[in-house]
Amino acid sequence: MILDQISYLDCLVFLFFLAPQLLLRVNIFELLVCIFQTLPFFQLVIQLPYGFIRERYLIPKRSRSPFVKQASPFQDFVIRCVRYAFAHFSPKIGRVFFSKPVALPFLRFRMLRQGYLTSPIKWREINLKNTHGVWIMIDPYDPPDIVIYHCHGGGLAMGSCYFYLEFLIAWVSLLKEAGYRNPAIFSLEYTLVPDAVYPAQLEQTVTGYEYVRKIVGDPSRICVGGDSAGATLILSLLLHIAKQPDYENQRPRYAALVSPWTTLFSTQNHNTASDFLDANRLHMYGRQYAGSEEKLEDPLVSPGVCKDGTWWAKASPSKGYGILYGSEEVFAPELRSLIALWRKNGCSVNVREEPGAVHAWPVASMFLCDTQAERQKGLRDLVKMIKQAIEIQ
Repeated sequence: MILDQISYLDCLVFLFFLAPQLLLRVNIFELLVCIFQTLPFFQLVIQLPYGFIRERYLIPKRSRSPFVKQASPFQDFVIRCVRYAFAHFSPKIGRVFFSKPVALPFLRFRMLRQGYLTSPIKWREINLKNTHGVWIMIDPYDPPDIVIYHCHGGGLAMGSCYFYLEFLIAWVSLLKEAGYRNPAIFSLEYTLVPDAVYPAQLEQTVTGYEYVRKIVGDPSRICVGGDSAGATLILSLLLHIAKQPDYENQRPRYAALVSPWTTLFSTQNHNTASDFLDANRLHMYGRQYAGSEEKLEDPLVSPGVCKDGTWWAKASPSKGYGILYGSEEVFAPELRSLIALWRKNGCSVNVREEPGAVHAWPVASMFLCDTQAERQKGLRDLVKMIKQAIEIQ
């Protein structure tokens, strides 16, 4: 099941689901403070349209940012709004945007609008000892022949697997189309900061992986994956596994990562003219997760600080990594450095750097692009990488 592009009606319905949840889940005083602090946003009634019109239509194309050069007007406008919100809105507000009570009814509305009373691909919630997640499968009564163990993004402070459900269902659909008999995804719903800090999220990630290994039996049928902060947790998981005595029997077959946040605090993380991420806000989230400045130097907290090639060689999945990211990302310099280190130490790395793209574009494009070919491009690239690493039985 792969739904069509987000419509303006979808946007209105999303706001309809969002408004009561903001009132229910955010203290009214905090909500008023947030509104007061973002009053300059209303100035964007002038500033945002002016900047949008100026860059798109009044200056030469060569002077436009790389993303704007290739983006549609709708994509450009949405990314400008997200850029402002990411830098200025409280994470408490952002958390509600991506929460289950908003995301799940919104997905059901989109399904209904496109003729689906129920999803042809089933999902169910799984409760584990210290966490929970969502299990997505073509046939719940047949053992899976491949499982993607997924961790969602959101800066460790926002996001939920329910917000990613549409993306994950599309991923399962394309894996089935590629020839796998009964592909499945287990997406982890880890605790967000500041409700918990390291090592809670890593422990939950380990619990989720152990659950998947128990279900599948053979780790060579597992691909770990995630985007942004979810990819951070996956990389931490791999470094954790490498320290276990029987790591060879625990390693997954492959890792498919989108825009991984490799280093939580880095002087190489700079804002770009195209990307919607804000380096200062990211560094704040990273410090909250670590719990102290000293822990930012711990590779299990911030995997990119690990320069030990032997450790990374042991941590690498048996068939290596597939990486998708955009050339205009805040994270791009750190990621390129880590990829070079992996390759220097014999790790197999398949990389797709999308020219002009912003952070986590394979996820965002599922909602913002016009044609199915554009919307599915990133996911199809991931599926192609996975198919090369995990043979179809």
